[in-house]
Amino acid sequence: MKIQKKNISRRDFITRAAISTAVFSIVPRHVLGGPGFIAPSDKLNIACVGAWGKGRSDIMGVSSENIFAICDIDLAHLQRFKNSVQKEEGGEELWDKALKYQDFRKMLDENKDSIDAVTVTVPDHSHAIIALSAIQLGKHVFVQKPLTHTIYEARKLTEAAREAKVVTQMGNQGHAGEGGRLINEWIWDGAIGPVREVHCWTNRPIWPQGIRSPKEVISKPPTINWDVWIGPAPYRAYHPAYAPFRWRGWCDFGVGALGDMAAHIMDHPYWALKLGYPTSVIAESSEFNGETYPVSCKVTYQFPARGDMPPVELTWYDGGRMPDRPEDLEPGRKMGDGDGGVLMIGDKGKLMHGTYGRNPRIIPETKMREYTRPPKTIPRSPGIHQEWVEACKGGPPTTSHFDYSGPLTETMLLGNLAIRMAHKNTALEWDGEKMEVTNMPEANEFLTKRYRYGWKV
Repeated sequence: MKIQKKNISRRDFITRAAISTAVFSIVPRHVLGGPGFIAPSDKLNIACVGAWGKGRSDIMGVSSENIFAICDIDLAHLQRFKNSVQKEEGGEELWDKALKYQDFRKMLDENKDSIDAVTVTVPDHSHAIIALSAIQLGKHVFVQKPLTHTIYEARKLTEAAREAKVVTQMGNQGHAGEGGRLINEWIWDGAIGPVREVHCWTNRPIWPQGIRSPKEVISKPPTINWDVWIGPAPYRAYHPAYAPFRWRGWCDFGVGALGDMAAHIMDHPYWALKLGYPTSVIAESSEFNGETYPVSCKVTYQFPARGDMPPVELTWYDGGRMPDRPEDLEPGRKMGDGDGGVLMIGDKGKLMHGTYGRNPRIIPETKMREYTRPPKTIPRSPGIHQEWVEACKGGPPTTSHFDYSGPLTETMLLGNLAIRMAHKNTALEWDGEKMEVTNMPEANEFLTKRYRYGWKV
């Protein structure tokens, strides 16, 4: 479908509409179009990079708007998306109207004046390069968790978005949930007193880790643009050990269990306790071969006092490792949920919740029943995608914007840096403002990565 270029770009139109609401106050849109009607001119033109798996859910999460373009390196993913979405109401029109691409660079270059916003749902190693390309064109961006592949990329993306004044959101959906707001309100109410100790755990990895690169040669499926999939990573031949799903365990492509799930699990204590940058971190793990992340690890962060909040020690566990079971947790009661959980220990009690902030409870349950809950003071969210859409149109700011999710991502990935240096048996001393390990200079080379020729951030 041909889209005619206009003298005023879609982005300029949306911005002007947000500033000058008087234009729309002459005749209300709902009068013209009936209840719930959204005029086509009020919709964002969104380009979506990544069409299958989580990509599909991100596209559908913003499908209240005009899906202007869909991009995926695998034509088979585009076909699967087409087949699945055509079964839904309005899905056939969504698919027919959208432009289709295999290379995000071509998509952005050909439509820079028509696109308002971009979603990024691809393997971790390409998050930053796609998001930054969009930000530099003045586009709003929604980027799946983890925000970036390296600490340097997280800092770069945060600063670029701030300078460009675009609306941003990281796709850690639990941040928009009711549980996260309850946790904050209870902690800030003093429900368990000052918190000095936090434990976070996950059942990941559920993909291979602790393995080496495969030796056999396997033909690349003809539907895949492998060069674009590799993107900024060191080139290697296609193998199903990397794509479409198992890339998470490979250091060149993913960030392992910690980088993947801490965006959902560590997020809530990080938010409620206003943790900011840690001052040190140390790790222990199963064997780390430098190619894939270890099968299991334990990472301990030290955070300084913040205002009237005391210093906090936060410990992360994955690969089957777990914190000690609290003595006051009732017999037979599960710690967290099936995917993981968080235990916050305060001077007056303990609070436990599952992944994504699910089902927060003071333990034991008798104390939960005795607790008088405070008023709900934090605005409730319409959802991680709708927050972003509304903010792009001039509504309230998003809550997992890059000024929050950027430092969270840096903190998460600092744990992976500690895993790389675990053989030193020494805590890394961290200067967050300078983005520097101060006591082990050789660790600083892993704050960033080498980019393949022709690709850079």
